Amino acid sequence: MSEDPSPTARQAIFGSQEERILERLSTLDPDLMAYVRDFAYDTVYERPGLDLRTKELLACVLLVSLGSPDELKTHLRGALRAGASEQEVREALLLCIPYLGFPRTVAAFAQLQALNEKKTPQPQPGSESETGV
Repeated sequence: MSEDPSPTARQAIFGSQEERILERLSTLDPDLMAYVRDFAYDTVYERPGLDLRTKELLACVLLVSLGSPDELKTHLRGALRAGASEQEVREALLLCIPYLGFPRTVAAFAQLQALNEKKTPQPQPGSESETGV
């Protein structure tokens, strides 16, 4: 019987950005990239017990707590790729307010908004979408 060709957690989270992300880490330090790839993603993220969606929602909340916007952007995208709805991501971020405060939570929502604006083409001035025609 053949193995399930499901993507690894790393592939599911990074999607088409995987090569770019690993290259960025490698330019910082090749060993750092290997530790992130091999330990964080290929070992910790592949553990059983929690589904990838839940792991990514937790990662988002943890990254909000650390104030790590670049990594948060990756994991907001990853949570959505792993099957979390935008509403679930929003609820996870809102849960940060009593523990982390408004400034970090507002910054996280700004990251989510930027991600949404990037994937939804904005109407061009004078277009039918903008004028409501």
